[in-house]
Amino acid sequence: MLQFFAKYKFFGIVLFVLSVIIISIIYSILKPNRVLPVYEPDMVNKELVDSTMQEVRKYHKIPDFSLINQNGEIVTQENYDNKIYVADFFFTTCQTICPIMTGHMKQIQNEVKDDEEVLLLSHSVTPKIDDVARLRQYATDKGVIDKKWNLVTGDKKQIYNLARKAYLVAKTEGDGGPYDMVHTENFVLVDKKNRIRGFYDGTNPEAIEVLLEDIALLKKEK
Repeated sequence: MLQFFAKYKFFGIVLFVLSVIIISIIYSILKPNRVLPVYEPDMVNKELVDSTMQEVRKYHKIPDFSLINQNGEIVTQENYDNKIYVADFFFTTCQTICPIMTGHMKQIQNEVKDDEEVLLLSHSVTPKIDDVARLRQYATDKGVIDKKWNLVTGDKKQIYNLARKAYLVAKTEGDGGPYDMVHTENFVLVDKKNRIRGFYDGTNPEAIEVLLEDIALLKKEK
């Protein structure tokens, strides 16, 4: 018996390796490719969606906008045409979650700095305080690469409408008035068709790793 196994040992090893390869190929063929969902307002926690948008079930996209970046340049949806981008909401005087979020946005920036398909967009929720000069200093201090990452200010009502009705990240209702305040840790992944493809906790390092994986997955979509 031992002589039999010794005689066919090499054949057995080859057969085992081939079996593993064949099983792996079959598994890769049968395993469905993961596809990121396209988020509609009715799919999102109602606490994060403006009441006028909660029942919208299809065709939701980030609308056109016009804001001003850290260099005093007008930034619109055209700057993000045919781009994948990550959006968030912050303010320069925030001492709680914003420094962590900014650090994570910088991590993403460093990962995609040579990738022309991916950009970043951070909206100030205190636009009266965060004028161009303040954003410019903040961008310099935080190592923002201008061609990759816009920090934008502008009309408060427009920014708050974007948070609540477009990006679906605001936790409270409001009108963008003097006493209204949006404060959210959410990062939003937007595809080349201006559709929301993911939400991530911008203070959580593990969520950032998932976000980076999802960017790579989104790049493979046709």
